[in-house]
Amino acid sequence: MRKLLYAGAIAIGLLASGCGGAANEDAANPAAANETSPETSASEYPSGSASPGYSASPTSAVQQTPTGPARIDTASTSLGTVLVGVEGRTVYLFTADKNGQPTCNGACAAAWPPVLTNGAPQGGTGVRANLLGTVKRADGMTQVTYNKHPLYYYAKDQKAGDVTGQDVKDFGGEWHAVTPEGKKAKH
Repeated sequence: MRKLLYAGAIAIGLLASGCGGAANEDAANPAAANETSPETSASEYPSGSASPGYSASPTSAVQQTPTGPARIDTASTSLGTVLVGVEGRTVYLFTADKNGQPTCNGACAAAWPPVLTNGAPQGGTGVRANLLGTVKRADGMTQVTYNKHPLYYYAKDQKAGDVTGQDVKDFGGEWHAVTPEGKKAKH
């Protein structure tokens, strides 16, 4: 019985340590800081493996290193028509990103995985091709932008049509689904 209690206490401690404050996680974890360094090139990570700093499950298509161009489409949700990426998952913009540069790295990128691409992103019906673009991340990966907003998924969205990241205040900014016009979606 004591062994079970001890094992349970260790498991809870491990869970709690992984759920701590995100703001200074990279400062407390030098290895995490190195994972998102600009010196890291995308070619160091084999196709299909998780990107550095994103603590991704290898089965999560949202968080895998891309093997080709990303495709952005539109879909009807409870917020109206918004942009979606892989598996019809809603994509979001982050108000803390300034001048088209992504600021969500490390623990932030684990919760809000960037929409990554290998090549120029492609737009489906309702997507304005002239608003699609890319930006190089600090980790060397290429992130999709729309109307100069770097795009992200939300790890808590489980399926197509989920918009649980809408209006979330997290990691020093607000998160909003993106309309086909490249603006914040509204309720």
